Amino acid sequence: MPLPAIILLLISASLHALWNLLLKRSQEKYIAMGWQVLISGVFAFILLLFIGLPPRSMWLFAIISMALEAVYFILLSNAYTDNDFSLVYPIARGTAPAFLMLWSVLFLKEELTLGGMIGIGLVVCGMVIIGATSLLKARGNQIQLKGIVTALSVAVVISLYTLIDGTAVKNGPPLSYGLAMFMFVPILTTTYNVRRYGWRQFASAWNGPRIPLIFAAVLGVVAYLLALFAYTIAPVSYSGAVREVSVVIGAFLGWQFLGEKMGGMRVLGSIIIFAGIVTIALFG
Repeated sequence: MPLPAIILLLISASLHALWNLLLKRSQEKYIAMGWQVLISGVFAFILLLFIGLPPRSMWLFAIISMALEAVYFILLSNAYTDNDFSLVYPIARGTAPAFLMLWSVLFLKEELTLGGMIGIGLVVCGMVIIGATSLLKARGNQIQLKGIVTALSVAVVISLYTLIDGTAVKNGPPLSYGLAMFMFVPILTTTYNVRRYGWRQFASAWNGPRIPLIFAAVLGVVAYLLALFAYTIAPVSYSGAVREVSVVIGAFLGWQFLGEKMGGMRVLGSIIIFAGIVTIALFG
């Protein structure tokens, strides 16, 4: 896997973890996420005024990706409302690279090396270990099948919009495409938020600290644009797996700034993910 792609993905993962940390400090996390998406759309619209829209051949990809991103947002909100975070998170984030590898082989005809597949497997394994620490602590609670199915649905959606975006930017300019996608997403997510929470509750979040929301929005756009540039020079299956290092960075930030416990299992999972990324870099 090309070194520039790995560097782009590691920077992207760091920015992704940082904006998630900012949102995690919010009391109403999903309303705050809704505002973050809305501000991202405004930011993308302003930039598009200067660089122009992507070619028409990419519009269909952008619309499909926008719809999948909105479905992802809605599914994630419902999943975390009805099920434990410790159940949904490790399954959703941990299995997404595996689904992406399957789609990439089937639809993009990517030829994966044995080392690359082993690397993806290590990343998935490390992800599950990190996310499952809370689940192991709560092992006395009954695990609901509905929560597992919802988490797998989230993973499938993540893998699909990554596949769509990866396909699009291999055939056109990633910058204008990514900005167009960000511009469209708030149309559905804001409508959903207003219907679910009501305009007053949704608007009240804007009366709180605004700088973190704006900062998170800009970070979110930049983080994903960097990932799109990486997709243009590296296999999408490998790129999607490497980008999941954001979970390791997020766990470290939570330990440093939120007082969350790192624990031996998270350290082990982080080491396994790092080993997977090294394996992909050397043999992928």
